[in-house]
Amino acid sequence: MARAIWKGAISFGLVHIPVSLNTAVRTERVDFDWLDKRSMDPVGYKRVNKVTGKDIDKDNVVKGVEYEKGRYVIISEEEIRTARPEATQTIDIFSFVEATDIPLQHFDTPYYLSPDRRGGKVYALLRETLESTGKVALATVVLHTRQHLALLRPLDDALVMITLRWPEEVRGIETLELDKSVTDTKVDKRELDMAKRLVQDMSGPWNPDEYHDAFRQTIMDLVEEKASKGKISVVDKAAGEGGKKGADIIDLTELLKRSLGGKAPAPKKKAAAKDEPEKKPTKRARKAS
Repeated sequence: MARAIWKGAISFGLVHIPVSLNTAVRTERVDFDWLDKRSMDPVGYKRVNKVTGKDIDKDNVVKGVEYEKGRYVIISEEEIRTARPEATQTIDIFSFVEATDIPLQHFDTPYYLSPDRRGGKVYALLRETLESTGKVALATVVLHTRQHLALLRPLDDALVMITLRWPEEVRGIETLELDKSVTDTKVDKRELDMAKRLVQDMSGPWNPDEYHDAFRQTIMDLVEEKASKGKISVVDKAAGEGGKKGADIIDLTELLKRSLGGKAPAPKKKAAAKDEPEKKPTKRARKAS
């Protein structure tokens, strides 16, 4: 069972439903870490004045909001803390609307909701009520110090919460400035019939297991291929003690055996630094160009 990332309750009227929040999606993109090619050490961020190019001590860094071009209003950490919404640990439902009323461009991140502390019966009641009425529940919830607009809707036997973008975050379709070739064009019936036949010929069931990120798969296949040939670059700590560090190329199987204390290597484990336990890779990644 997935580990809950948040525990609280759904609240509307006098109804109180204890629930746990679980992530419904995960990111599978390739993370490229910045490394020093001479030593394979991670390369991180530096605080730099973009005008002078000089490093800045963290004590001299403040947060500001650009009020006009080149003019900023400074906001203190205390003011930021005061402005943050209170974490109430509740999903506060304030309205119910038709499921089809909310445009897709407002949808943000989905989460699974599961009943907690014997709240199953009331949980099922809300799910069945939404299912039978064709409604979704609108609510507010505070996650990670930020208040979100959200909707709750049934999905099979469960309830799903989808955070929504605030209206001011969503651009209207009118920003596309579609001209009359799109808005006023009358589609020829013969062309429409042909297009419908083409759609019909290409139609099929939704099979998500058939779709994969080709770029990620290609990169990970390349990683596996190079790793299987022992092409793993690690920090040579012994050389580093003498003052100069160098990259070492060693056998992957031997490295995994040492990392696991002589046990059989687990599949698709990233190699750890030589003679050190495996560490979680850094997230200071850069997008591939």
